[in-house]
Amino acid sequence: MNDEINIEVVYALAHEQALLRQAVPPGSTVAEAIRLSGMLQKYPGIDLAVNKLGIFGKLTKADAVLRDRDRIEIYRPLIADPKEVRRKRAEQGKAMKKGGGAAAEA
Repeated sequence: MNDEINIEVVYALAHEQALLRQAVPPGSTVAEAIRLSGMLQKYPGIDLAVNKLGIFGKLTKADAVLRDRDRIEIYRPLIADPKEVRRKRAEQGKAMKKGGGAAAEA
């Protein structure tokens, strides 16, 4: 019986993606695997108390126990609220439709 499980840790920046494959002891948590991966040393901007974490695209907690072949994802904080961006876009669309601009005058 193998005494380790294989996992991946991924972190994506705007212009760079990091994927590290490693073996960890059974019963390891998400946070332990991230620490063991060296990702925190390579990217000091990662803060496990701030960054959200996921396994295969589903949010998870740092103390979640890993299974063989899990892929841990470290998410960056959002720089803009998606709801606010959509609202502003919708307002701009309404303003453009109402006035007609220079094309309507011709």
